[in-house]
Amino acid sequence: MRNQLAQLLVEKGITDTKVLDAIRDIPRHLFMDSSFEGHAYQDKAFPIAANQTISQPYTVAFQTELLQLESDMNVLEIGTGSGYQTAVLLKCRARVFTIERQLELFKKTSLFFKKMGYRPKKTIFGDGYKGLPEDSPFDRIIVTAGAPEVPKALLSQLKIGGRLVIPVGFEEQIMTLYVRTSEKEFRKEEFGSFKFVPLLEDKN
Repeated sequence: MRNQLAQLLVEKGITDTKVLDAIRDIPRHLFMDSSFEGHAYQDKAFPIAANQTISQPYTVAFQTELLQLESDMNVLEIGTGSGYQTAVLLKCRARVFTIERQLELFKKTSLFFKKMGYRPKKTIFGDGYKGLPEDSPFDRIIVTAGAPEVPKALLSQLKIGGRLVIPVGFEEQIMTLYVRTSEKEFRKEEFGSFKFVPLLEDKN
């Protein structure tokens, strides 16, 4: 079923072999509620705890491909969620720093990573809008929730030459890539509409 899912993603335009190998390798059904296990290798999003979702595999693959990962890059992930995207990044040999603001999900996923042998560099309970300044700058940043605007903290924590992939918008989001070209300049590209749960900011 994983091979069939990877083949479907190829047909939808995914070409990065590292990403496709990760999709073939990772048991997505283990990241989901048992009532959805039978549907785990469909190209669909499904509900998880705390009113969040596990993203559609195509979305995971598309965002990861946009990152253009190389081995041992430091990657900041905003929105750990089920941990499936984290696992894909790890399989692509990234050094992953992942932030989750829903305590229920943070606890559940942290235990799951230990059980499964997934080893992010850091798993943090906190506000993704703030990023992780103490470990910046990052080679890559990926945001897995819909942001009404691009958090300035994330742009500032990107290395020169680094890439930020973020869905931007309210009801529907435009997948957006920012490449930092200098200390003060960024190149922006847009890649069509997607639908994500909202990126929530801690107002305290």
